[in-house]
Amino acid sequence: MPAPQPERILERRRTIGRRIQHERMQANLTQEHLRDLSGVDRATLQRIEAGTTDARLSWLLRIADALDTPLADLLRE
Repeated sequence: MPAPQPERILERRRTIGRRIQHERMQANLTQEHLRDLSGVDRATLQRIEAGTTDARLSWLLRIADALDTPLADLLRE
């Protein structure tokens, strides 16, 4: 079983999730619509936005493309 993630990593995941949610809402998209545009499963989108899963790079790229947002804007520190 892998070691638990340090709190600083968990907080970064939550921050990225909040940015994705913010961009999605700014685009007036539901999670279902973002799913349709990105091909990322809705349950996965929920977990990414909540910061409860390690998002794969391919998912983040697809989400950024669907939101017409640079990936760097979602990941910035």
